[in-house]
Amino acid sequence: MMRNIWWVIIPVLILLFGLLAYGLTSNPKHIPSPLIGKVFPTLQGKDLNGNDVTLGVVDGKPTIVNVWASWCGACRSEHKVLLRGARRYGDSISLVAINYKDELVNARRWLRSLGDPYQWSFHDLSGRAGIELGVYGVPETFFVNKQGIIVEKISAPLTDKMLADGIALMNE
Repeated sequence: MMRNIWWVIIPVLILLFGLLAYGLTSNPKHIPSPLIGKVFPTLQGKDLNGNDVTLGVVDGKPTIVNVWASWCGACRSEHKVLLRGARRYGDSISLVAINYKDELVNARRWLRSLGDPYQWSFHDLSGRAGIELGVYGVPETFFVNKQGIIVEKISAPLTDKMLADGIALMNE
């Protein structure tokens, strides 16, 4: 009887070890998105200045859409990467943002004090745009090619390398 139980335990242990090994080799910052390969959705709303804006209209350049909030600690470290990226790639890309579930006064103050790398920020106080895009949390970044197709989504603070790799994907 004891001998037969090993025929169950050994395969289960092998399966668990295999799953653990796979988990240790996968990138936890890469969360698959069903939007990859699809057109960036068109969203109507207001920017941080109260102007009517349409998020998703492509101006003929690859577009980075960064989801951020002033209450997000990781967004603060990512912000330096975005400022450098705006200086380096500014003429070849559009960099826009979704200010997610944030009070308008806090968002404006944050950009004034840290610098504003964005052409404009969509104000998503209710989180409606975030729901449309399947946002898990902030920061998240969408890389959209000049045809308006989402080619990559990163659910983590960007590094310089991640930004460069995302821009390369947009230009393929």
